[in-house]
Amino acid sequence: MTPLVHVYVGLGSNLDDPADQVRRALDELDSLPLTRCLAASRLYASRPVGPQDQPDFINAVAHLGTRLSPLALLDQLQALEQRHRRIRQRHWGPRTLDLDLLLYGNETLTLPRLQVPHPEMTARAFVLLPLAELSPRLPLPDGRRIAELAGALATPGEIEVLPENAN
Repeated sequence: MTPLVHVYVGLGSNLDDPADQVRRALDELDSLPLTRCLAASRLYASRPVGPQDQPDFINAVAHLGTRLSPLALLDQLQALEQRHRRIRQRHWGPRTLDLDLLLYGNETLTLPRLQVPHPEMTARAFVLLPLAELSPRLPLPDGRRIAELAGALATPGEIEVLPENAN
């Protein structure tokens, strides 16, 4: 049997009730084939990267255990985005759901469709803060620790934790 691999997925939404989109996606990640959601961060609100003429984002990170290969997992994540009516109109534009494979075990992958660790993750507080909430001592394949990266990047007011009952 294929061994269980610990992976981390970043979630984001800024359209059609973003908090609900992210919460539903977190539940749906647990239904992917050969995959279980082991933990999920709280929800975070952040300003968009790129074009500012769009609503703020709601973000989270999920810790999954999977027996899927990296590309098979990517296919499942993209299918889940499609079920949430994701439309790719412009780079860094608004979306109902964005799912990014941040880490796949301790692997470093550079494939035509996938780069792991996610190439932008260490520059984004909306990824590092929820990831540090889940696994602060987690090292990247290059040895850097998530908590140290998150502490160096976050600036007050840039990102905030949503109250548990927020929509």
